[in-house]
Amino acid sequence: MRVAGAAKLVVAVAVFLLTFYVISQVFEIKMDASLGNLFARSALDTATRSTKPPRYKCGISKACPEKHFAFKMASGAANVVGPKICLEDSVLMSGVKNNVGRGINVALANGKTGEVVDTKYFDMWGGDVAPFIEFLKGIQDGTIVLMGTYDDGATKLNDEARRLIAELGSTSITNLGFRDNWVFCGGKGIKTKSPFEQHIKNNKDTNKYEGWPEVVEMEGCIPQKQD
Repeated sequence: MRVAGAAKLVVAVAVFLLTFYVISQVFEIKMDASLGNLFARSALDTATRSTKPPRYKCGISKACPEKHFAFKMASGAANVVGPKICLEDSVLMSGVKNNVGRGINVALANGKTGEVVDTKYFDMWGGDVAPFIEFLKGIQDGTIVLMGTYDDGATKLNDEARRLIAELGSTSITNLGFRDNWVFCGGKGIKTKSPFEQHIKNNKDTNKYEGWPEVVEMEGCIPQKQD
């Protein structure tokens, strides 16, 4: 009896040890798999982060060189969505900021520091061009001038207003017509024509929206004014 009991004890111990060994091996395999998955996810996350394209100021496509200000702007969309003007990663005018309106929207910035000086819009459909002319005359030398149309920016424009905008570096202002879309970046005291200007004519055969052309967008790097 004692021999049989001892044999049963040996068998029980052996079964216990075998079970413990199998469980430990399975646990080890699962741990290895979990660690492998963890390291794989970590490597994938690192690779994803490293391949994610960098974001530049105002969301422009590439970084500006030193002593340049990044800007991005868009005209209004029909008479529904207002224009947007961004300079040095700061949105100066937009529908969200509730500081845009029908006509020509204008943002002024210091040509040395990039700091905003003023933002205004002038109704060129039902308004008066005189306040706009006075505003243009008051712009100080060295000021960055950004303009974008919304709905209609041309009906009330006269020759004097167009000439003052042309002096800021615009070449398209003389041809700006009813409900054209237009964005422009120039400066007071500029010696040459500005390279930053986009203009789309209102044409019923090509308009994206009924009665209005598609939105025009523009981005670039404005040279900082030097002393």
